[in-house]
Amino acid sequence: MGMVMVKCPQTGLAIPTGIKTDRESFGRRPVFFSRTRCVICHTDHPWFAREAWVDEPGIRVRHRAGAPAQC
Repeated sequence: MGMVMVKCPQTGLAIPTGIKTDRESFGRRPVFFSRTRCVICHTDHPWFAREAWVDEPGIRVRHRAGAPAQC
């Protein structure tokens, strides 16, 4: 289980959306639109599922272009 993450457009940093899932389940979801309150800049950011990724502890993979790499 991991947290769905998106990139803050103002800072470029990864922020949690509050959605917990695994990569496989998230990949099977239909395309959707959501908003997340940014814990960094305190702004609501709109995002589409294609812009998000699942950060699962202990599992690190390369992300597509534009998504930040996890250390």
